Parts: sequence; C-alpha cells; structure tokens
Amino acid sequence: MVLLHVKRGDESQFLLQAPGSTELEELTVQVARVYNGRLKVQRLCSEMEELAEHGIFLPPNMQGLTDDQIEELKLKDEWGEKCVPSGGAVFKKDDIGRRNGQAPNEKMKQVLKKTIEEAKAIISKKQVEAGVCVTMEMVKDALDQLRGAVMIVYPMGLPPYDPIRMEFENKEDLSGTQAGLNVIKEAEAQLWWAAKELRRTKKLSDYVGKNEKTKIIAKIQQRLEENDDDAYLNSPWADNTALKRHFHGVKDIKWRPR
Repeated sequence: MVLLHVKRGDESQFLLQAPGSTELEELTVQVARVYNGRLKVQRLCSEMEELAEHGIFLPPNMQGLTDDQIEELKLKDEWGEKCVPSGGAVFKKDDIGRRNGQAPNEKMKQVLKKTIEEAKAIISKKQVEAGVCVTMEMVKDALDQLRGAVMIVYPMGLPPYDPIRMEFENKEDLSGTQAGLNVIKEAEAQLWWAAKELRRTKKLSDYVGKNEKTKIIAKIQQRLEENDDDAYLNSPWADNTALKRHFHGVKDIKWRPR
C-alpha cells in the first residue's frame, strides 16, 4: 500500500493508504471525500459547542433582535417550545443573538462535549504525527457519534433551519462563507506530487512505481486554484522580454507592415 501524506498548501491534513494499482480517478475522489468529510465534522463540532452553551438556533427572522423588538413584532419561536433538551433547560443568553438561550443542563451538556472531543480526535491532524491513516469509515463514525449525541439531548429533533440538522441532512448552505471556500468539489479536485499533477486518467503506480511501500506527500487542490496560480503568466510583468523593451524605450511600440 502506498502511503499518502495529504496536504493542502503547506498544511498537513491526514494520512491515507491506497494500492499502487488504484485508478487516480477513484483516488482523487476518495481523498476529496475524506478531506471534505473532516471539514463537515469540524463545522458540526463548532456548532454543537454553541448548542451545548446556548441551545437551539432561533428562527432566521428573530436572530439578532432584542427582546423588545421580538415583542413589538409579535414574533414567536414555535420550535423553541418543542425542542426542550432532555432533563430541562438552563437559561444562558446568547449575546450574538443566534440561539435561544435554552441550554441543556450540565449532564446533557457533558454528553455533547464529550462526543465533540471524541469526534475531533478521530479527524485531528495529530493523527498524522501518530501515523494513523484516516478513512471515510472513520469520518462516518465521527458523524454518527455526533448525530447520536444530539438525539440523546434533543430526542424530538432540531428545527429544520438549525445548521446542525442541516449538516446531518446534507442541506447545509455554505455559500458566501469561508467554510464554503474550504470545500473542494470532487469533480474539480486535483492531486499533485513532486510538482506533477496526478492525472485522473492514469494509475497511482504510473507515477510512484511498483513499490507498495512508497511514501509520498500529495497535495490536494481545486482546479480553479491552479488557474488562479497561473493567471500571472498573462500579466505584462511576467513577460521576460518586457524589462528589456522598457530599458530600450520600445515598450509600447507596435510594429505594422507599411
């Protein structure tokens, strides 16, 4: 099995194993899925930490409003009345105004926090240092653990607009967010090794040889990133003859036949 140390840019992400005979079409998609799956776990952990502290998401039309504004507009959090955490709620105001302040009690909060830490450990970049390969099955296990913890604390479920529920249902809307920019579309994913693109039409062994004990550092990126990186080649300053023309005073001369 070839060992891939997957990076994005210069930042380590995870280790992954694949036979040298693996089609790069399959491998590229596999790497992208693990990469994006880890991002989903991270987003869920972040939101669930807020859930543990401040309860469920407020309806979008109530977020950021003061109590007086909510009363004046006669708005009502109908889901908030149904989604009461197991064992009752403890009020803890969300100063940002995103969540309803009806937090789980200490026992239920610890159920969420313990599961969050376990899920984070599964997809942690420290797994690289420990020599542990991350698989899609491990990512799914982390997601299942997080889903189970939410069901324990909120057996009636979460509001359909709560980002945690939307993540579990794969309905998350990341448009216009930094989190959205971090996601790599599977169809646009590219793997690079030793300054070479590992083309999807080939096999891994076409690049690394037949030695199944090979270790490589593979970088994952999106095809658009490559285009952006090469865009400078079309800039005037990238023309290696431009400087010479400038010093000869012929920079803007255009030759035409008489």
